[in-house]
Formats: sequence, structure tokens, C-alpha cells
Amino acid sequence: MDRNAFLDDLQQKISAVIANTPAADMERNVKALVAQGLARFELVTREEFEVQRELVARLSAQAQALEARLAALEAGPRNVDRAA
Repeated sequence: MDRNAFLDDLQQKISAVIANTPAADMERNVKALVAQGLARFELVTREEFEVQRELVARLSAQAQALEARLAALEAGPRNVDRAA
């Protein structure tokens, strides 16, 4: 029996024993408390974080491009064509 199968089997047996004891109620209560505590932190998923990071990177690039364009416009009309 490989290690993962052994651990899965052990987990199933422990879960079966716990399901018929007061420990099952404790487990549900602890899970509810943990979920409630985590909800207070307003955590985001990794996917949501990556989307926001890409958005910030894109906005930063746009801001840099606009700053360069503004600098060219402030330098004079001859330099506008070169910056665009």
C-alpha cells in the first residue's frame, strides 16, 4: 500500500469514528469558528489577487506612457511626433 493510499484510508477510518461521537459536533463548531474568523480578514483568492496585480501592471504601463507623452508635449510641438 503506498503512502497516499494509507493516509487516505486512515483519514476515512478516523472520520468514521469521529462522525459517531461528540467530537463530530466539536469539529463542526471549530470549522464554523474558523470560517467566521477568516471571513473577518476579508481574504481574496489567489486568482482574484493575480487579476488585480495584472490590472495594476497594465495601469502602471499606461501611466508611464502618458507621462512620456506629456513630457513630449511640454517639450514643444516638434517632439510630439517622435514620442507618439
